[in-house]
Amino acid sequence: MDTSTFVNLDAAQVQARLGSLDVLAAMRSMFTDLGRGKASQPPQALALFPDDAGDFITYSGVLAGEKVFGLKVSPYLVKAGGAPVITAYTLLLSMESGKPLMLCDSKALTKERTAATTALAVDLLALKGAGTLVVLGSGPIALAHLKYALPLRNWQSVRITSPNIAAKAEALKPVLAGLAGMAGMDGRIEIVPDLKQAVKGAMVVLLCTSSGKPVMDLDLLSGPALVTSISTNAPMAHEIDPGALKSMDVYCDYRVTTPDTAGEMLVARKGGWDPSAIKGDLGELLNGKAALPDYSRHVFFRSVGLGLEDVQLALMIHRAG
Repeated sequence: MDTSTFVNLDAAQVQARLGSLDVLAAMRSMFTDLGRGKASQPPQALALFPDDAGDFITYSGVLAGEKVFGLKVSPYLVKAGGAPVITAYTLLLSMESGKPLMLCDSKALTKERTAATTALAVDLLALKGAGTLVVLGSGPIALAHLKYALPLRNWQSVRITSPNIAAKAEALKPVLAGLAGMAGMDGRIEIVPDLKQAVKGAMVVLLCTSSGKPVMDLDLLSGPALVTSISTNAPMAHEIDPGALKSMDVYCDYRVTTPDTAGEMLVARKGGWDPSAIKGDLGELLNGKAALPDYSRHVFFRSVGLGLEDVQLALMIHRAG
């Protein structure tokens, strides 16, 4: 790999290159390699700022087959009287020379790889005949989840909801119409402000919020469903009641590190839930080493974001230059 030129990309440059990449296929390939031991994924490292000023998480990973390694640094900066500031930057380096290859803004990269990882889980875990998809969240990451999930099944009904969606409905309509047109979904994407109505009959529910506390009562679901969660990097953040894990079939992105990071898993362990109950992670599922759910009860998939996801996409962006 050419290491003679170091590349520094801002958010616009990253976004422009992402448009030509098959991110879902990249995540599928990376998790397959991770499941085969051809990639290395250390635990996340959390560093707290003094005086409750926030924190930053370091995500790292090694793609041995590609001869690259790297890390993403994601700060969470508390601002008095305002929303926290969250940024992210990814550094890609060569395993052959030890030299940096690229530094890039990770905001768009994080959005795409997060959504694509969830979509990979949906493709692997959702019933083939699943007909009702619900997205809880209406921000950029939620819309990215919708984009990646739409082609995965022959959805008969797709609903998007969030606590503030009524105020955003008019602005969302053209965006949703564009996504529907790309996926051949015509008018099947609905904005449903009422959460109870939105999740009625849902077979797949994508939780795509920045909430640090539960956003949906699982009792609202009509029957067994796949529920996915990404949450945020606020300390101990979770989008479902941690106590519910005992009554669900639980999957995650990477069983070695996720239970020590995901907020609801950390809380649930204090209540007696054991991470050994996790039925499988993405690498195991892709390599036939984990059983699929039988939908006798709810299925939960938790993604915390892996450094390898960032390294994989950073490599593709570097090659796309």
